[in-house]
Amino acid sequence: MTEPAPPPAPPPRRDDTMGEFDLPFLERLSLQMQGIVIAVVLRVTDLLLLLLRPRLLKPYFGLWWQRILWTPFRWRRTFEMARALQATGQSFRELMYGETPLVTALWFLKRAGVGRGSRVVDLGAGRGRVLLAARWWGAGAHGVELIADHVARVSPWLQPVGITLTVGDMTREPLGDATHIFCNWVAFSPETKDRLVTHLRTCAPGTRIITVTRPIEAEGFSGHSSHWMLFTWGLEKVWLQQYLPGPTASP
Repeated sequence: MTEPAPPPAPPPRRDDTMGEFDLPFLERLSLQMQGIVIAVVLRVTDLLLLLLRPRLLKPYFGLWWQRILWTPFRWRRTFEMARALQATGQSFRELMYGETPLVTALWFLKRAGVGRGSRVVDLGAGRGRVLLAARWWGAGAHGVELIADHVARVSPWLQPVGITLTVGDMTREPLGDATHIFCNWVAFSPETKDRLVTHLRTCAPGTRIITVTRPIEAEGFSGHSSHWMLFTWGLEKVWLQQYLPGPTASP
């Protein structure tokens, strides 16, 4: 008796590619055109706002110049990126996310109560526009980013206006002096979210957490108020929460 034929081999895994998100040509073209129109409108809005804070114009243009020269935020691998991801336990997909326009960052930071005396920490700061928005309101601004070469290229543009950007793992960055934290929550894997929740519990009670698309659904993170805001890919919800680990005992 002959043995049954083995099952067909599964197709090759397309790890860390955009293959499974392929769209029909016309639909993809329509989305790309929509993104270009939104991006142009937001760039113009950013520049008009920065005319009110002219000292922030130079770092803003510097960030875009560095993007033209070189950027790690595309679907490609480098040795440095692979090593950084291995050290932090993250996947390549978790680094890929849309940009936060300055006008949007200004709006949600204001809604979160950012002002002089605040300290905003951006976990996964990318090109740093949220940090520029924090400085626009007169707050302290600090970002942490995984890719060392990116930090080396953009931090000299940010330092003259009081913004610090360092290389590091967001799940280990000291948060004790933060009053507001912004993080790219929705794109993280469940494992990264678990590590980040554990780390966010080191914040001071009352620290405000800002996330995009989804709130942090874990004990101690309350508020869950949301507002629709415009990003480079369209309208999205921004969630404002507070870290309140429990009732404070009466003296």
